[in-house]
Parts: sequence; structure tokens; C-alpha cells
Amino acid sequence: MALDFAAGCVGGAAGVLVGHPFDTVKVRLQVQNVNKPMYRGTFHCFQSIIRQESMLGLYKGIGSPMMGLTFINAIVFGVQGNTMRMLGRDTPLNQFLAGASAGAIQCVICCPMELAKTRMQMQGTGEKKSKRKMYKNSLDCLVRIYNKEGIRGINRGMVTTLVRETPGFGVYFLAYDVLTRSLGCEPEDPYMIPKLLFAGGMSGIASWLSTYPVDVIKSRLQADGVGGVYQYNGIMDCVRQSIQKEGWRVFTRGLTSTLLRAFPVNATTFATVTLFLMYMREGGECSIPDSEPPSVQLQPLQTQTQPTSM
Repeated sequence: MALDFAAGCVGGAAGVLVGHPFDTVKVRLQVQNVNKPMYRGTFHCFQSIIRQESMLGLYKGIGSPMMGLTFINAIVFGVQGNTMRMLGRDTPLNQFLAGASAGAIQCVICCPMELAKTRMQMQGTGEKKSKRKMYKNSLDCLVRIYNKEGIRGINRGMVTTLVRETPGFGVYFLAYDVLTRSLGCEPEDPYMIPKLLFAGGMSGIASWLSTYPVDVIKSRLQADGVGGVYQYNGIMDCVRQSIQKEGWRVFTRGLTSTLLRAFPVNATTFATVTLFLMYMREGGECSIPDSEPPSVQLQPLQTQTQPTSM
């Protein structure tokens, strides 16, 4: 359990480093003003951020997911593992239920973390060097929001986060379980690692597709109020205004960058986790063939492709 947890933390950190630039692009596209859009699409946004804000602009807000990663993984691994043991049988349905439970509970950490991430990603938009920074870093962002709005402020977007994460994690674990069973990930299979990478990447894509419209609303609610100007009175008001101004296509804003991010993030996470486990087992004089099947060992290691936020 401790080894799996450590591997998941290392793999998750690698995934955040790889995927954060596309997450920044996603958030910018989701919340930009439709009347005065700065970006025409995913690649224009990517290029514009580099040109206007340098490469570092793509990594704005990365401190928050890196900071919250360990706590999120601890919650996800613990809840998912305990739920599976309580359910007793390793079935696709139970994988969904265990994943959904883990997704729901980790929202306690995920929501404030993503609030700080979103606010930091929006800060200094289009400026290479911000003239006036509202927040010094992710922690300062949360402290300032708390001092101004209290607990309710740092939990802005909690309901939408819960609606996104609960089925999202369920779909993720279900898809991974089905794919690994279908691909036949056995210990002696020379293509075991590529199969696990493929299964993880495709599971991440499936998870995002199942809940993406909710993520758009979540991002808009969490970005609302920057500069003291509030546009939405709540979830339904945000949905109503978004559809009224932009139509149903609003729920696909930033989807391309999200899907481009989903596969490599999970591929990086799986590769790092696998190498870490192999290295640690060799260090502990435990040979790979004698260890448990990877499909059993690695099932609880599928971290959030979003991030939790990830």
C-alpha cells in the first residue's frame, strides 16, 4: 500500500508537469469573453500565451495541483481500495462504484486546489510581466479568498466539482478495468507496459468526455469574481447565460486541448509508476515475475486526469 501510494505520487507529479500547459489553454478558452475573444482556438491560444507571456505562462497555477497532489492521491487510493474490499468482488460495476466514491470524497481537496489554479491561470492574461499581481502564488490566492469570502469562498464551485468528479472517477476506473481485461495485461506479456499506458490514456479520455460540460461551468464559476466583478448568481444562472450567449457549443470550449492533454498525462503517469515500482521491487530483492499481476497492482494508481485536477 505504501509503495503503491509513493509510486502514484511520483507518477501523478510527472503527469501534472506534462499536462499543465494544455490545462492552462483549456481554462483560458473556457472562460474567455465571447464578445471580445482573445483566442481563436486551441493552437492559437497556445501560441499566444508563449508569445505574450513566455513559456512560463503555460505553467501558471501549477503550484496548486503539485501541492494538493499528495493529499488527493492519499484520499483516492484509500477510499478506492477500502471500497473494493468492502464490495468483495472485483467487477466492472464495483470498479465504477469504488472510483465514484473516491472521486466524491477527494473533492474536499480538489475544489480549493482547482479554484487557486484557475485564478492563477487567469492572472496576467496577455501580459509578459504583470504590472500588478493580485496573487503571489496559489497559497496566497487561497488565503486572500478566505480572508475576503470565508470558507464559502474557497469552496466556490464545490457542487460542480462534485458532479464532475463522482461519475468522472467512476467512468475512469470502469474504463480502465474493461480495457485491461480486454487487452489481457498479464505479467509475462512483453507488451504489458504499452497496454497499460494505452488503457490509462483511453480511460482518461473517456472520463473527460463523460463530464466535460460540467467542467466548463465549474471553470466559469471559479473564475467569476476576479477583479471584484461577478457575472453569475449560481450554477443554473451560469448555464443559462452561457447557452443564451454562445449556444450549446459552449460546452465544448477547450475540449480539444483537454483531449490532447488527457492521453499523454496518463501515459506519463503510468510509465513513471511502472518504472518506480520495478525499481523499488528490485531494490527490495523482490523479482518482477514473483510479484502480483500488474492489473491488480496498478488498478488503484489511476489518478485524476483533470487533477484533479489533475
